[in-house]
Parts: sequence; C-alpha cells; structure tokens
Amino acid sequence: MLIGALLVAFLLSIFLTPFVGKLAFKLGATDKPNERKVHSKIMPRMGGLAIFLSFFITFLLFMDDFGQQLPLLVGALVIILIGMADDIFELRAAPKFLGQVLAALIIVLWGGLEVEFINLPFFTDTLEFGVFSIPITILWIVSIINAINLIDGLDGLAGGVSTIALVTIATMALIKGDLFVAMVALIVIGSTLGFLKYNFHPAKIFMGDTGALFLGYIIAVLSLQGFKNVTMISLIVPIIILGVPISDTFFAIIRRVVNKQPISAADKSHLHHCLINLGFTHKQTVLLIYALAACFGLAAIIFTFATMWGALILVTGLLLIIEIFVEKIGLVNSNYQPLLKMLNFKNKP
Repeated sequence: MLIGALLVAFLLSIFLTPFVGKLAFKLGATDKPNERKVHSKIMPRMGGLAIFLSFFITFLLFMDDFGQQLPLLVGALVIILIGMADDIFELRAAPKFLGQVLAALIIVLWGGLEVEFINLPFFTDTLEFGVFSIPITILWIVSIINAINLIDGLDGLAGGVSTIALVTIATMALIKGDLFVAMVALIVIGSTLGFLKYNFHPAKIFMGDTGALFLGYIIAVLSLQGFKNVTMISLIVPIIILGVPISDTFFAIIRRVVNKQPISAADKSHLHHCLINLGFTHKQTVLLIYALAACFGLAAIIFTFATMWGALILVTGLLLIIEIFVEKIGLVNSNYQPLLKMLNFKNKP
C-alpha cells in the first residue's frame, strides 16, 4: 500500500506537470531572467501545483478517516493559494508571511499540532512550554517553509533536498511504526520525484513559491508530528534532517548582519551560488548539495540510535564540520573565517 501510493503519486505528477506548465504561461506565472537568476530564458513557474494536485488526489485515494486529516489539507491549500498568488502577481513579503502564519495556525489550532514540552537531558524534569507552545510551533513551521524557499535557486535543488528530507522522515516513521507520517511522506516523495523529471537541469518548469512553500509546510508538519514532545536530544533530529536548508538560512541571516544588510534582502551568496563561484557546474552543484542533504539524513538516523553522549558528540562534530565548510566556501563572506584562523594560529610554531 505504501509503495502503491508512492507510484500513483509519481505517475500523476508526470502526467499533470506539462498541463500545469501550460496553465502557468496562460496565467502569467513566469520567471524572467535577471542578475540574480541562473537561467537565461523565460520559464513557467507554479509547477508546485502539479506536486500538490498529485499529493491531494493520491491522499484521497489511499488515506482513511479523511475528516480527521482535514486541518492538514486545508493548511496545505492555504499555502498553495499563497504560493500561486506570489508566482502570478509577485506578492510583497508581508502578505506572504501572513499566509504562512495562517496555514500554520490552521494545523496548530484546528489540528492540535503543538510541541508542548521536552524532556531535558541529564535531568528528570521536563521543560513545559506552556503559553509559548503555540508560538514556538508556528515559528518552526514558518521557519522551515522559508528555509526550503530560500534554497530554491537551481534546477531540481529544492525538490531534491526536500525529497531526501522526506525519505529520512519516512524511514524514521516506519522505524517508529507511525504509518500515517510514513504514508504522507511517501505520497509527497512520489509527487516530487515525478515533477523532478521536468525540473532537473536543464529544467522545463520551475516549482515556484507554489512548490517551495508547500514542500516546506509538509516537511515542517511531518517532522513535528513524528518527533514532538520528546527528549531534547530527539528534538534535534528534525533539525539535522533539514541541515542543508536550515544552515543556508542561518548563515544567510549572519551574512546580512555582518554585511549590514536588511535580513529580508535578496542576494546571490547562498550555498549554491558559492559552489558555482568555486567552479562547480550547475548539475555538479545540485548533486553535491544532494550528497550533503543525504549525509545529514543518515546522521539523523544514526543519531536516534546513539547514546546520550554519542548523540552530543555527533552534534558537536556536525557543527564543527558545518562551520569549517561555511568558512571554506565563503558562505558569510570571504573574511569570515574565525575557526580557520584560530586553527592556523595554533598550527604556527
């Protein structure tokens, strides 16, 4: 049944994507080249609508107790409408943000999805979030939505990284026996893989905000459903799974603070831009980031089976590797190398 749902979603996405591409041109949902874009011709965007339609149809075909899952679907519909509006009319940041918050509120208030507490490592007490549980949950959902959106800069990049994250979530859900999370993840995986047939370099269509916001929303919700109200160490698991988009977003904020730019300012210094500037081709850059995402996914699975001290050592090692990698490729700027400079200083006689 799980594999069947994945295959149905995959085939539906392959079938629907060309029609969505034609619709995008008719509605004016196109992406024009500029100094920040890597493509050189007008491209249809809003391809994420094909991912959503494939997901929605397959969900209806394979999921039981449809009414209970209505908040998830309504929240997804809200995020799709916001994405489509942005792809067609290029919305300002404020209405996009409000739409994301609305989608998060639907799944939190109506669907009852909240991170209410965590068990602290090395202590017997739990940390209750109380009145902050809803804001913290909404912040997580909105943050992941935007993290996926920020890495959508190369053909197939956001779709591939999201698929790898969803494969990790599905694997861990199956290990835990959570068939609902596994089923939803596999349906989205199939829908995204079908779309990637047209979106991988050289792309024939872009997913646009319609796709990036939807994938971010689903990943954020599933990661919370799979790992909420657990230990502090286990709460780190979804962060590791999403290591690539979260790291890119975190260092984008650091970069703009260091360079005295507005946080919302667009630039051409994201992870994929830095790798291309180092001489990697478009396809090589995407495949390299896929490999990084897969490493994070594998680390997350290993993390769940590690002891407390083993988990702490793994996290510390990951943070050091990320920092060195960021400094080497100049993700903040060419002068940001605190750890490398410290290591070089210690190596001097």
